[in-house]
Amino acid sequence: MTDLAANVSETETTEAIIQSSQRVTPESTDEVRLIVLRINTPAFYFLEGQNIGILTPGPHPFGNKTHHRYYTIANANKSADSEGVELELLVRRCFYIDEVSGEQYPGEASNYLCNAQPDDKISITGPHRSPFRIPADKTSNLLMLGTGTGIAPFRAFLRLVYQEQGQWDGKVRLFYGAKTGAEMLYMNDINHDLANYYDQATFKAIQSLSKGVLNDEGDALNNGVEANASEIWALLQEPKTHVYLAGIKKIAAAFDASMAKMAGSESQWQAFKQTLIEEKRWSELTYH
Repeated sequence: MTDLAANVSETETTEAIIQSSQRVTPESTDEVRLIVLRINTPAFYFLEGQNIGILTPGPHPFGNKTHHRYYTIANANKSADSEGVELELLVRRCFYIDEVSGEQYPGEASNYLCNAQPDDKISITGPHRSPFRIPADKTSNLLMLGTGTGIAPFRAFLRLVYQEQGQWDGKVRLFYGAKTGAEMLYMNDINHDLANYYDQATFKAIQSLSKGVLNDEGDALNNGVEANASEIWALLQEPKTHVYLAGIKKIAAAFDASMAKMAGSESQWQAFKQTLIEEKRWSELTYH
């Protein structure tokens, strides 16, 4: 989820059409939109957790022809109909402060997407490979930790295991942190997404808010992790547990700190974490 200036040839792009764009957070907080894209190419195929690149047309400040920004696909893959396939993106309208002038500038890709209207055509790249993969074994445990729009791949995972596949026998745990209650993207008055899965015996969501004056998403997630550290540690001891982290980069460091306490030391935790990585049970997709 890093801004990239891309030199992508036209032969590597696909045309997508904006089907709909809906704000899923209240007016009182940061704007996050659920944007549905239509790709009229039945052969287009993606896996849950993959990204697509959005190409915003120039001119751009550094003279590059296009601006390339990755977004994680937020829905499960259904069989394409005879005309094409739909993708869902979660997009936060971003602004950046110039460190020298102090002026505020709109993020190019996020504002381009948030301003797009139904029937607008945009160019995308991908889908691109992602470290996130759902294990084939339905008895596997899924431990998902995210902040902000980093919850997008988990939204797709939940749809896949409960709606598309019908069930999941392993434990599914989602830890999600937000700065304020209004930013709980899927548990507000606009969109009750997570509530769709509360009747699943294997699913549990732990959502936490920031308690500090900085209103930080990472700190918010860490509050939930700290409060449930024993349960998380016990889950990690099970050989079928897979860990997924998505969101701002500091959540990985905060999770490491919490688990080091449970393991007895930082070195013991790092050794255990390395085992998870080597067994391909640890996946991380974080950004600044």
